Amino acid sequence: MPLKMKYKYGWVVFTGVLVMLISSCGYRFAGQGNLPEGIRDVGITVFANRTAETGVENIVTRCLIAEFVSRGVKVGGGSKGGHAVLSGSVESLQIHTISRSGQQTALERRVSLSVDVKLAGIDGAIIWSVKGLTDREAYDVEPEKPGTEQNRTGAIEKLARRLAEVVYSRVTEKF
Repeated sequence: MPLKMKYKYGWVVFTGVLVMLISSCGYRFAGQGNLPEGIRDVGITVFANRTAETGVENIVTRCLIAEFVSRGVKVGGGSKGGHAVLSGSVESLQIHTISRSGQQTALERRVSLSVDVKLAGIDGAIIWSVKGLTDREAYDVEPEKPGTEQNRTGAIEKLARRLAEVVYSRVTEKF
């Protein structure tokens, strides 16, 4: 057998063995989970805002909707939108300085965001819930105030997207 065919044949065998190993060990790609109890669509309500940060509830809700839609879940608005309702509240948003160039000059800050989330059936029975789901993100403090505000808003957006990924993963991981 020519050397060129041996290598080609080896890759075919290697690929076949790899496919068999992956399929036999229960491996699955992230985002392939199923919603619990045969739920096909979810209504997502605007989260309550228990912070002083105006609009943070809209950012979190928007990111949750985007995450579920990107994973192929049919999302309806409000409590009449699906076989289950995802709701919750933004419990806290805290900002702390993490580096300085002097006693009065901040260089970098960290925003922490904490949410409570629950998934309930349309009958109100809680299917899944989590309290105090928290994440943090650092952002730069710019000499100009508009730059700092944009960085802070960007950090909150990143946090909301990551928290939405975690919520989706946790809702679907055991089902």
